[in-house]
Amino acid sequence: MINLIKKIFGIGPATNYVALVEQGAIIIDVRSPQEYKQGHLENSINIPLNELNTQVTKFKKDSVIITCCASGMRSASAKGILQSNGFQNVFNGGGWTSLKNKIS
Repeated sequence: MINLIKKIFGIGPATNYVALVEQGAIIIDVRSPQEYKQGHLENSINIPLNELNTQVTKFKKDSVIITCCASGMRSASAKGILQSNGFQNVFNGGGWTSLKNKIS
């Protein structure tokens, strides 16, 4: 039961985003193109959340992927979409500015 609660609320060991990026993780920003143009992480890929299901074939299933957005809500949804498509190494980076601070 405790593991289920931890999984639902994302409680667990802290993710080392620096190490993931250094090892070649793909950062997918799921905000709209307009939001992305206003600022984004260098080397991130902009795929709006509503287009993600049709774009998953661009990536290998064993890819390490970090999702981000404005606040972390859409990136959480993106993580779920990717996992439901067979991706297992997916991390919700939350808001892109917060993620930027974590990897800088």
